[in-house]
Amino acid sequence: MGLEERLPDEGVVTTTLEQAVNWGRKFSLFPLTFGLACCAIEQITSGVSRFDISRFGSEVFRASPRQADLMIVSGRVSNKMAPVIKRLYDQMLEPKWVIAMGICASAGGPFNNYAIIQGVDKIIPVDVYTPGCPPRPEALFYAITLLQQKIQKDKFRDRAYGRQLAAEAARGQA
Repeated sequence: MGLEERLPDEGVVTTTLEQAVNWGRKFSLFPLTFGLACCAIEQITSGVSRFDISRFGSEVFRASPRQADLMIVSGRVSNKMAPVIKRLYDQMLEPKWVIAMGICASAGGPFNNYAIIQGVDKIIPVDVYTPGCPPRPEALFYAITLLQQKIQKDKFRDRAYGRQLAAEAARGQA
C-alpha cells in the first residue's frame, strides 16, 4: 500500500513554505559560544549528558560567527567587549537571534559602574532574556523553547523589513 492510497483516509497535511522553513529553523539552531563570566559555566553544563541541549536542536556550539545563527551572551559586557560583540553579531548570517543569559547580560547585574554596559540590548537586539545569577541550564532550555516559538511565528518579510529599518537608522546616526 503506497502513500497515495493512505492519504485520503488519514487526511492531507498542508502548510506554507514559510511555516515549513520556520519549522526546520527552530530545530536547527547553531549557537555561538560567547561566555564572559560565571554564566558561561552553566552554558557549558547545558551540553553534558545530564542536561543534553541536543534535544532542542542546538547540539554543537560554534566557534565561528559565520556558522552560527544564535548568539548566547552570558555574563557581564564591558565597554571594551562591546565592539567585539557587535562585530561578531554583524558577521552572523541572517536570520540571527540573540539570547541574553543571566542578569549581567540582561541588565548589567550588580555592576553599576562606568566599565560595564547595563544590558547587551544597548549594543545588539535581544530576542529572549534569561533571568538568574547564574541561570541554571533548565532556564537556558526554557529560553531556547521561547525562541523556537518565536521562530515558528516569524514572518520572512517582517524580519527583513525590521533589519532594513535598523540599517537605515544606523546609517542616519553615522
